[in-house]
Formats: sequence, C-alpha cells, structure tokens
Amino acid sequence: MENTAIPPLIEEIKDEVIAWRRYLHTHPELSFQEEKTALFIYETLQSFDNLEVLRPTKTSVMARLIGKRPGKVIAIRADIDALPIQEETSLSFSSQNPGVMHACGHDGHTAILLGTAKILSTLQDQLKGEVRFLFQHAEELAPGGAEEMVQAGVMDGVDMVIGAHLWSPLETGKIGVAAGPVMASPDTFTISITGQGGHAGLPHQTVDAIAVGAQVVSNLQHIVSRNVDPLDTLVLSITKFAGGTAMNIITGSVEIAGTVRLFNMELRPVVVDLMERVVKGITEAHGATYLFEYMEGPFPVINDNEITRLIKETVCELYGEEALVKVKPNMGAEDFSAFLRKAPGTYFFIGSGNKEKGTDYPHHHPRFDLDEDAFSKGMNMFVHATLKLLG
Repeated sequence: MENTAIPPLIEEIKDEVIAWRRYLHTHPELSFQEEKTALFIYETLQSFDNLEVLRPTKTSVMARLIGKRPGKVIAIRADIDALPIQEETSLSFSSQNPGVMHACGHDGHTAILLGTAKILSTLQDQLKGEVRFLFQHAEELAPGGAEEMVQAGVMDGVDMVIGAHLWSPLETGKIGVAAGPVMASPDTFTISITGQGGHAGLPHQTVDAIAVGAQVVSNLQHIVSRNVDPLDTLVLSITKFAGGTAMNIITGSVEIAGTVRLFNMELRPVVVDLMERVVKGITEAHGATYLFEYMEGPFPVINDNEITRLIKETVCELYGEEALVKVKPNMGAEDFSAFLRKAPGTYFFIGSGNKEKGTDYPHHHPRFDLDEDAFSKGMNMFVHATLKLLG
C-alpha cells in the first residue's frame, strides 16, 4: 500500500536529485578512479540526519541507517562509475572530462539512491531494522567493484539486497521485473596464434596466422550451434581480430578476443574445453602454435522468487498493473551478482526511454541520456520496497 507521506517528500527533493545527477554527469570518472565522485557522495550523505557514513574501499561509499525498532537488514545498491566514451550530446551539463561519459545511467542511479537515503533518513522512527546504502565503484570494468565491497564486509549481516537500472529500452513510467535469471555471466577470452611470417607472393614458405585464425573464428561458432543444448542460453562473440602490417607481408601472428555469456555455471567448463579443443586442433593441423586465456567474469544475476514477488506487488500498488513489465533475461552483465551471492535479492529495471526527449538511445551510446522524470519513480520504488521488505 502506498504511504501517502512519501510522495510529498519526493516532490520536495526532486529538483535537488536532478541537480545531483547533472553534477555527476558533468564530472564523470572511470572505474577504480571515482575519487571525486565518492567524495561528493560521502559529503552529500553526511549532510543528512541519522546516517553513519563509511568508506569501505578507496572509491566506494556506504551509509547505514539504523531504525528505532529491531528488524532485518536490507542493502540498496547504486553503481557510480562512467565509461571511456566521448560524449556527443548537446546537454548543458555534458561531460567536462574528455573521453569519459556517463553513458549507462550510473549518474542517475547514484542520484536516486542519494534521494532515497535522504527520504528514509527522515523516517528513522518508523523503520524496523537497518538500511545500508551501497554506492559501488567499478561496475563497468572487470573484475568489478562489487566483490571488493563484499570482501570489505558491506554485506555482513545483510538479509536481502535490491538494486535497479534506469533502462532506455523501457518506456518511462514502466517498471521491468522478472524472477530467476536476469543478466548473464560475462566471461572474456584471448587467443594468440603464432605461425611463420613471410612474403605474400611466397605463401608456401609461411604459416599464415590470418588464415589459421579465420578458421578458428569460423569453427568457434559451431560450439553454440552444434555442441551445446539449444535450451542452454549461450553467446560466444568474437569482438577482436588483430594482425598484419602490410599488403605484401603474410603475418606470423594474430590476436583474437571476445566474450562468452551464459547463465548455467555448469556449462562454463564445458565451453572452455570445447574452445581450446577447436583452437588446438586447427593450429596443430596447420603447423601453428597458440596461447589460450579464459577469464571468468562475475556470476549471473539470478533474482530471488519471493523478493521479486514483493517488488512486483510494490509496482502494482504504486502504479497499477499496467506499469509492470515482465522483462526477458538479457545477455548483458552486472556484478550486482556478487551481492546476491551473500543475500537473496532482486535487480529490476526503471523505464527511462522517451523518444520525444531523446532518451531512447541505447546504453553505451555517445548520445545516451536519461529521462529525469524517471528519478521520482525510482525513489518511490526504493522507499516503498524497503518499508515493505522490512515489514
């Protein structure tokens, strides 16, 4: 049920939240470099009542709000880092850091969670248990900041965790929720192939690394189409093929790189073995050698059924069933999974796509922007969901 005292509180700070977002958008910082961002968050949180503000790692922030009555502990997470993208918007508050841009919505996530903290800090007397506000660094760069925060103890004693992503593919006003698998595990790999270079007019005297590498790329596609159960969702994408220096030289080496996305962790070692078998067989057949490196990424995001049910209830109570969208799992990735491995929780999506406002560009696009009308809905969801989950 909607708490009628909360919307006026949100309306009162709405402009302030937008101002926070615009400041962060103007001053973006890359993963593991968010020193000024973290300081801004820390100082803003310190201006609120009833919070204990901490720095669990060099560029992350946590605030604790302990209610007047005993109860469970809930964590709410926002990511704070930007991307290595040159901004191409015409916003009056566009990035002042060349080659760095908030092109995924983390500036909005941070502002929404700051607003949520400010509102909940005024409701301490009504609160059962504890709320932890987690401002996480380095979501965009492996190995990610979530696991580092977990190792620093931010999830110790936490009973449940929630987080959300402003989502341009979803219309403003809609909230996307799903139980079970939501986002995939993002593994990466590199393959270095070494042959023997030589003159392009004398190919018989060479071991052409490009020709060998092309066969490797072609045959790796068979893993998804012919070696894995089609009911097991799997993506294997080659994203880099580098080699060669001139038109009359057969190169002696190439580098191939890419990503594997999956939900089923039992499938991971199977894929690794299949990939190396393909690379080994092709390179040996042509007299080349190889180096294969496979880097495991964060675990997939798997939403808890019961907490997801309560989040869905919150959406319907606040905005009606027409606002609730059942989102499909997507093969993007989120290291929010590190928090979910410590406590059950749910990661959901807040629609911020508005074609008329130009906020429908895809995430990581140089013209990406957010519909700031979505911020109030994000705060409303977080505040009401927190009160519901804490009973």
